[in-house]
Amino acid sequence: MADSQRRALHQDFLPAGAEKAFVWKYSDPIGGRRPRHFHGEPEINLVVRGAATFGVGDRVLRVSQGELVTFPSGQDHVLLEPSSDLYLFAVGLTPHYSSQVLKGDVSMPLHLKLDPNELDTITTRAAQIVDRPRSEQPGAELWEHIHWVARHSRAAGSHTAHVLTRRVLQVMRRAPELGLEALAAETRAHPTEVSRHFHRDMGMTLVRYRMRDRLIRLIQLVDAGQRQLTAAANDAGFGSYSQCHRAFQSELGCAPRQFFAAGFRARMQLVYAE
Repeated sequence: MADSQRRALHQDFLPAGAEKAFVWKYSDPIGGRRPRHFHGEPEINLVVRGAATFGVGDRVLRVSQGELVTFPSGQDHVLLEPSSDLYLFAVGLTPHYSSQVLKGDVSMPLHLKLDPNELDTITTRAAQIVDRPRSEQPGAELWEHIHWVARHSRAAGSHTAHVLTRRVLQVMRRAPELGLEALAAETRAHPTEVSRHFHRDMGMTLVRYRMRDRLIRLIQLVDAGQRQLTAAANDAGFGSYSQCHRAFQSELGCAPRQFFAAGFRARMQLVYAE
């Protein structure tokens, strides 16, 4: 699907009552699937049994038993085709908590095959905290362990993001206002090279990702108490409120005031695929 035509809903990963971390499980291929969506929380899906085909941006990714896939903050994704026996765990942390746990790093695009011992270890730890609303500490420990395994894995068939994509995501976390030219200068690469690797790894253009990152920042600002939308749009990095309005219409199909209106966002959060 063309990047300009793909639309996703904004649906928070963390449920009510979970402040920093949460682990979901999925085991029923009939119903319960969310539509294509994105959120501010980075997410990891671990397939314990069966297989799943995901749409990740404009890419399609097949994940089989014993494999995990990472969805960084802002990357739209959708479960397209679950096998009849699919069982997976989805782990997510708030961006700030993830950065604390990973000591300043951000969760990167990754498709990893686990060895059987690591699969057993991670599955056991995830099963102990799944669906528990107060699981910040064990969730953080699980998150840190998965990333440690990913950094040290040499498994055949695994894929991690190109170094330029990793650097760009790191730079954007501390300087979200930077455009392509500045990001290329920061990473000491040509802008075309930065754009090419980012699009390949993330399944979306850098321009669109930056716009979506600003949307997430605006939503976070409003959630934190900033009720003046024009000021929030400026603080989130939009050049004007009209630019913010266009971004909401393009990405979410609604105006900012409609998104934050009573009930509208809650209804969007509860939408499931038919």
